[in-house]
Amino acid sequence: MLNWSKIDTVLLDMDGTLLDLHFDNYFWLTVIPEQYALKHGLSLEQAKTDIFQRYQKVSGQISWYCLDYWQQQLDLPIMALKRDIQHLIKIREDVPPFLTELRKTGKELILLTNAHPDCVMLKFELTAIDNYLDGVISTHQYGVSKEHQPLWQQVQQEWQFDKARTLFVDDSPAVLDAAKEFGIGHILAVANPDSRQPHKQFDGYLSTTDFRDFMPLK
Repeated sequence: MLNWSKIDTVLLDMDGTLLDLHFDNYFWLTVIPEQYALKHGLSLEQAKTDIFQRYQKVSGQISWYCLDYWQQQLDLPIMALKRDIQHLIKIREDVPPFLTELRKTGKELILLTNAHPDCVMLKFELTAIDNYLDGVISTHQYGVSKEHQPLWQQVQQEWQFDKARTLFVDDSPAVLDAAKEFGIGHILAVANPDSRQPHKQFDGYLSTTDFRDFMPLK
């Protein structure tokens, strides 16, 4: 379990952690290939092959998370297409009680996301999760993603949190590994980021499928 007496700051991922990852997976794995095939006169299989190769090429880089990059690469109206399926953007049901309790106990809550600022604002608009937060960080303002140490160094320098007394919550093994390498003292993995997919297994990290199991003791 988490020792909340040794945690002052909580850094929270957004997609797959606070919000159901189903929206993002459906968008990038279904909507984009379909629209790309239509736009460029390809079969769906041809479109998927092309697009998934492009995804792999920039995986873990800031470009992978950049809507402007994909709009240019694919010649598709990325934000307009996201709004077409915005009804799929959902806050996890365990998140409001969890964040409410953390605020009551005086923890500093900061969103640390690789998501593009335009997408962050869309999701705030639809879920109001920003009302729970003390700060919001999109890695795009630093030009490097959470998978890489320079990002952690810059964020810590600007926000001045004590990394030994910080909890980081995320669903990406690569990102969790980067946080551990940087020296974040407490790490929690989300094992059910997408409500439509099987639970994930994490080796070496405390994990959860329901944040309510990790409420601070009153």
